[in-house]
Amino acid sequence: MPTTILMPALSPTMEEGTLAKWNIKEGDKVSSGDVIAEIETDKATMEVEAVDEGTVGKILIPAGTENVKVNEPIAILVDDGESVSDAEVKSNGAAGGQKPASAKQEAPEPEVEKPQIAAAPEPEAPEGTEMVATTIRDALRDAMAEEMRRDPDVFLMGEEVAQYQGA
Repeated sequence: MPTTILMPALSPTMEEGTLAKWNIKEGDKVSSGDVIAEIETDKATMEVEAVDEGTVGKILIPAGTENVKVNEPIAILVDDGESVSDAEVKSNGAAGGQKPASAKQEAPEPEVEKPQIAAAPEPEAPEGTEMVATTIRDALRDAMAEEMRRDPDVFLMGEEVAQYQGA
Protein backbone atom coordinates (compact mmCIF):
# COMPACT_ATOMS: atom_id res chain seq x y z
CA MET A 1 0.00 0.00 0.00
CA PRO A 2 1.43 3.41 -0.90
CA THR A 3 2.78 5.55 1.93
CA THR A 4 2.32 9.31 1.86
CA ILE A 5 5.29 11.27 3.19
CA LEU A 6 4.09 14.39 4.98
CA MET A 7 5.89 17.66 5.67
CA PRO A 8 7.27 17.11 9.19
CA ALA A 9 7.03 19.54 12.09
CA LEU A 10 10.69 20.00 12.99
CA SER A 11 9.94 22.14 16.03
CA PRO A 12 6.93 22.57 18.33
CA THR A 13 6.11 25.97 16.82
CA MET A 14 6.72 25.10 13.16
CA GLU A 15 3.69 25.68 10.95
CA GLU A 16 5.39 25.75 7.54
CA GLY A 17 8.83 25.50 6.00
CA THR A 18 10.82 25.48 2.78
CA LEU A 19 11.57 22.17 1.07
CA ALA A 20 15.14 23.20 0.23
CA LYS A 21 16.47 20.04 -1.42
CA TRP A 22 15.51 16.49 -2.29
CA ASN A 23 18.26 13.89 -1.78
CA ILE A 24 16.18 11.36 -3.72
CA LYS A 25 14.44 11.23 -7.07
CA GLU A 26 11.43 9.35 -8.38
CA GLY A 27 12.22 5.66 -8.77
CA ASP A 28 14.88 5.59 -6.02
CA LYS A 29 14.64 2.91 -3.35
CA VAL A 30 14.77 4.23 0.21
CA SER A 31 15.14 2.49 3.55
CA SER A 32 14.10 3.63 6.98
CA GLY A 33 16.67 6.15 8.22
CA ASP A 34 17.83 7.33 4.79
CA VAL A 35 18.09 11.13 4.50
CA ILE A 36 15.54 12.03 1.85
CA ALA A 37 15.29 15.83 2.03
CA GLU A 38 16.50 19.06 3.60
CA ILE A 39 13.91 21.38 5.11
CA GLU A 40 14.52 24.98 6.13
CA THR A 41 12.60 26.50 9.01
CA ASP A 42 12.83 30.05 10.29
CA LYS A 43 15.56 28.85 12.67
CA ALA A 44 17.61 26.14 10.90
CA THR A 45 18.03 23.73 8.00
CA MET A 46 17.43 20.12 9.01
CA GLU A 47 17.65 16.75 7.30
CA VAL A 48 14.54 14.59 7.07
CA GLU A 49 14.87 10.82 7.29
CA ALA A 50 12.54 8.23 5.77
CA VAL A 51 10.48 6.36 8.36
CA ASP A 52 9.35 3.64 5.92
CA GLU A 53 11.02 1.77 3.12
CA GLY A 54 9.92 1.56 -0.47
CA THR A 55 10.39 3.16 -3.85
CA VAL A 56 9.81 6.87 -4.43
CA GLY A 57 6.68 6.79 -6.57
CA LYS A 58 6.08 10.50 -6.90
CA ILE A 59 7.54 13.73 -5.55
CA LEU A 60 4.61 16.04 -4.97
CA ILE A 61 6.44 19.21 -3.86
CA PRO A 62 9.48 20.29 -5.89
CA ALA A 63 12.75 21.39 -4.27
CA GLY A 64 12.85 25.09 -3.43
CA THR A 65 9.15 25.34 -2.64
CA GLU A 66 8.54 27.81 0.18
CA ASN A 67 5.68 27.95 2.72
CA VAL A 68 4.90 24.23 2.66
CA LYS A 69 2.42 23.60 5.50
CA VAL A 70 3.17 20.98 8.15
CA ASN A 71 1.40 17.65 7.40
CA GLU A 72 1.00 18.51 3.70
CA PRO A 73 1.84 15.51 1.46
CA ILE A 74 5.28 16.03 -0.12
CA ALA A 75 5.99 12.60 -1.69
CA ILE A 76 4.59 9.09 -2.08
CA LEU A 77 6.44 5.82 -1.49
CA VAL A 78 5.21 2.67 -3.22
CA ASP A 79 5.96 -0.95 -2.39
CA ASP A 80 7.40 -3.47 -4.83
CA GLY A 81 4.86 -4.34 -7.52
CA GLU A 82 2.92 -1.09 -7.16
CA SER A 83 2.97 1.77 -9.61
CA VAL A 84 2.63 5.52 -9.33
CA SER A 85 -0.94 5.28 -10.61
CA ASP A 86 -1.72 2.93 -7.69
CA ALA A 87 -0.28 5.54 -5.35
CA GLU A 88 -2.42 8.30 -6.85
CA VAL A 89 -5.63 6.26 -6.68
CA LYS A 90 -5.05 4.90 -3.18
CA SER A 91 -3.96 8.25 -1.78
CA ASN A 92 -7.39 9.68 -2.67
CA GLY A 93 -5.95 12.63 -4.51
CA ALA A 94 -3.13 13.45 -2.11
CA ALA A 95 -0.94 13.82 -5.20
CA GLY A 96 -1.44 17.45 -6.07
CA GLY A 97 -4.88 17.50 -4.51
CA GLN A 98 -6.49 16.04 -7.65
CA LYS A 99 -8.38 12.82 -8.17
CA PRO A 100 -7.59 10.69 -11.20
CA ALA A 101 -9.70 11.32 -14.30
CA SER A 102 -11.27 7.86 -13.95
CA ALA A 103 -12.70 8.69 -10.51
CA LYS A 104 -16.47 9.09 -10.55
CA GLN A 105 -18.02 12.35 -9.42
CA GLU A 106 -19.58 11.77 -6.03
CA ALA A 107 -22.83 13.41 -5.09
CA PRO A 108 -22.44 15.95 -2.31
CA GLU A 109 -23.47 14.65 1.08
CA PRO A 110 -26.78 16.06 2.29
CA GLU A 111 -26.37 18.67 4.98
CA VAL A 112 -27.42 17.31 8.35
CA GLU A 113 -28.63 19.66 11.05
CA LYS A 114 -26.29 19.41 14.02
CA PRO A 115 -27.89 19.21 17.45
CA GLN A 116 -27.44 22.27 19.63
CA ILE A 117 -25.46 21.65 22.78
CA ALA A 118 -26.85 23.45 25.79
CA ALA A 119 -24.44 25.45 27.90
CA ALA A 120 -23.74 24.08 31.37
CA PRO A 121 -25.87 25.78 34.00
CA GLU A 122 -24.14 28.22 36.31
CA PRO A 123 -23.23 26.59 39.64
CA GLU A 124 -25.38 27.62 42.55
CA ALA A 125 -23.52 29.88 44.95
CA PRO A 126 -24.61 32.26 47.70
CA GLU A 127 -25.19 35.86 46.64
CA GLY A 128 -21.94 37.86 46.60
CA THR A 129 -19.65 34.82 46.23
CA GLU A 130 -16.63 35.70 44.11
CA MET A 131 -15.91 33.08 41.43
CA VAL A 132 -12.24 32.52 40.58
CA ALA A 133 -10.99 30.60 37.55
CA THR A 134 -8.60 27.83 38.58
CA THR A 135 -7.05 24.66 37.24
CA ILE A 136 -7.94 21.19 38.45
CA ARG A 137 -4.39 20.80 39.76
CA ASP A 138 -4.64 23.97 41.88
CA ALA A 139 -8.13 23.04 43.13
CA LEU A 140 -6.91 19.60 44.25
CA ARG A 141 -3.83 21.08 45.91
CA ASP A 142 -5.95 23.63 47.81
CA ALA A 143 -8.51 21.00 48.86
CA MET A 144 -5.79 18.66 50.14
CA ALA A 145 -4.06 21.47 52.03
CA GLU A 146 -7.37 22.49 53.62
CA GLU A 147 -8.08 18.89 54.66
CA MET A 148 -4.57 18.50 56.10
CA ARG A 149 -4.99 21.68 58.19
CA ARG A 150 -8.41 20.54 59.44
CA ASP A 151 -7.49 16.94 60.37
CA PRO A 152 -4.01 16.20 61.86
CA ASP A 153 -4.35 12.49 60.90
CA VAL A 154 -4.36 13.32 57.16
CA PHE A 155 -0.93 13.51 55.52
CA LEU A 156 0.61 13.01 52.12
CA MET A 157 2.55 9.89 51.24
CA GLY A 158 6.22 10.55 51.68
CA GLU A 159 5.82 12.91 54.61
CA GLU A 160 7.28 11.81 57.88
CA VAL A 161 4.58 10.71 60.31
CA ALA A 162 6.77 11.85 63.19
CA GLN A 163 6.17 15.52 62.41
CA TYR A 164 2.42 14.96 62.91
CA GLN A 165 2.86 12.99 66.11
CA GLY A 166 4.69 15.77 67.90
CA ALA A 167 8.15 14.09 67.86
